[in-house]
Amino acid sequence: MKRVDWWRLGILLAGMLTSVAATAAADPKKVLRTEFPAAETGFDPAQVHDLYSNIVNEAIFEPLLTYDYLARPSRLAPRAAEALPEMSESGRVYVFRIRPGILFADDPAFKGRPRELVAADYVYAIKRLADPKLHSPWRYLVETKIAGLADVIKAAEKSGKFDYDAPIAGLQALDKHTLKITLSEPDYNYPYILATPTMGAVAREVVEHYGANIMAHPVGTGPYRLDKWVRSSRIELAANPLYRGHTWDFAPVEAGDEVLVTAMKGKKLPTIARIEIAIMDEDQARLLAFQNGELDLFQLDGPLAPKMLDIDRLKPEFVSKGAKLSRIIDPEIQYPYLSMRDPVVGGLSKEKIALRRAILMAYDETAEIRVIHNGQGVVIDYPVPPGVVGYLPGYRRTDATNIALANALLDRFGYQPGPDGWRTLPDGKPLAITLTTRPDSLGRQQEEMWKRSFDAIHIRLNSDKKKFPEILKAEKSCQLQMRVNRWIADFPDGENFMQLFYSGNIGQSNTSCTAIPEFDTLFQKATRLPQGAERDALWIDMARLLEFYGAARISMARPRNMVMQKHVIGYKKHPIILADWLYADIDLEAKP
Repeated sequence: MKRVDWWRLGILLAGMLTSVAATAAADPKKVLRTEFPAAETGFDPAQVHDLYSNIVNEAIFEPLLTYDYLARPSRLAPRAAEALPEMSESGRVYVFRIRPGILFADDPAFKGRPRELVAADYVYAIKRLADPKLHSPWRYLVETKIAGLADVIKAAEKSGKFDYDAPIAGLQALDKHTLKITLSEPDYNYPYILATPTMGAVAREVVEHYGANIMAHPVGTGPYRLDKWVRSSRIELAANPLYRGHTWDFAPVEAGDEVLVTAMKGKKLPTIARIEIAIMDEDQARLLAFQNGELDLFQLDGPLAPKMLDIDRLKPEFVSKGAKLSRIIDPEIQYPYLSMRDPVVGGLSKEKIALRRAILMAYDETAEIRVIHNGQGVVIDYPVPPGVVGYLPGYRRTDATNIALANALLDRFGYQPGPDGWRTLPDGKPLAITLTTRPDSLGRQQEEMWKRSFDAIHIRLNSDKKKFPEILKAEKSCQLQMRVNRWIADFPDGENFMQLFYSGNIGQSNTSCTAIPEFDTLFQKATRLPQGAERDALWIDMARLLEFYGAARISMARPRNMVMQKHVIGYKKHPIILADWLYADIDLEAKP
């Protein structure tokens, strides 16, 4: 037998053994039924930007790193890599060793042959983020970061075609299982980037096989594969029979962790054969589905909180039925913004700055927390939220709610009331602001709250209802005038939040289309520094610039209340891991 045939036989045997192990672990009787409160957009790590699609991607695709399930604060751990990377040159060079024998899920693109995960797959996946034709919202994670990649991008923009075979100095597969990443400048946070679902490995032959339809054909090396998908309605995942399996082995840290460890330690994952996700955008529908036993795990948003919670714990009638609660304050910020590229509210002139600042100062997030979220929220003053490196608990913003000052600003800069009582632009033309919200109960309530704020400063408010995927698409091209956005940490460091307002990320993560030259200069300087006081001082200056220019108003963060049926065991809401149900199990004896 030829040498290459021995290699193929070895991979085939490894795949058979892996398949047996994974099949034995995933019990076909075990099904976890959960929900998303908003629709997904698709399942390609390079193209999707929304939280819910990325939850699914995290179950299908494997980045090099992940997080320890129980460690608090969050701590990196290996996933497809054998260990954490070897770092050199003060955070500029990272070398990863990939576990041998990891197989992609079976797919027609592989023509019946087992396909092993290799270092070149990560090289290809990262290059896809940089391909101008894909318009990846994650391009900012690699474009200027990885040495030599910017030159290849420029060549692609000039020629109209990205050369996936062009060598890149900062992105090298040293051998089949060794990946070397060299950055343009030191970045001590880059391992966090490599733990995001966006950095999951993809196989080039799969992408080329499905072409423009790749969003509907995710093929990864993770514990699950996409089995059924009805867009904006239902997503079903099945345990990947070629997944190698991994052992539940975590140490308790917080109160209550001992219960999880006792129930789960030593189990081979995944134990659950199917994950069924229903898209349910109405709060009441989710609650009824849980009460009727149609959901095993669901997110209890603020509007529903009084029906199930006494502030931060389940009401006795739900506890008596065995329901359980896992609750954290999300590492997130909510930030209403006014697009700085909009012809009415955008720009850096004094009158435009005054208009934005007045509008943002007219809003009272404490009222939103009380009225809309039923007390399920905390006021956040700083762009870096609690639980994230760089958070400053003593920081106080300068743009706090102040209706009188908001009206004075508008008067001072020429936004005078017309005969009908509504303010006009300084040139006398009509002034109206369009707020885009989702067509659900939360969107309706937010619009009502903002209408009161606009009435208090005598500015007309127009309504624009769009579904979540449509909002994301419009934001990328700076087509929205105003929106209340949220950002949940991709990784637990302040850079992940400050980058939301860096002009180099317009069209990607900078949905407010903020462009402030002083902010950009400070951001570029801060990203070259390690965590510490010097970098924190720059974050403070940048936060003050956002307030001064009225780019956005950092307002609040919400708790994440995950309620589960009594037969769901091992589950704990993680602040960074999106698909944290990957570490859960179903107790069939406790299930009705």
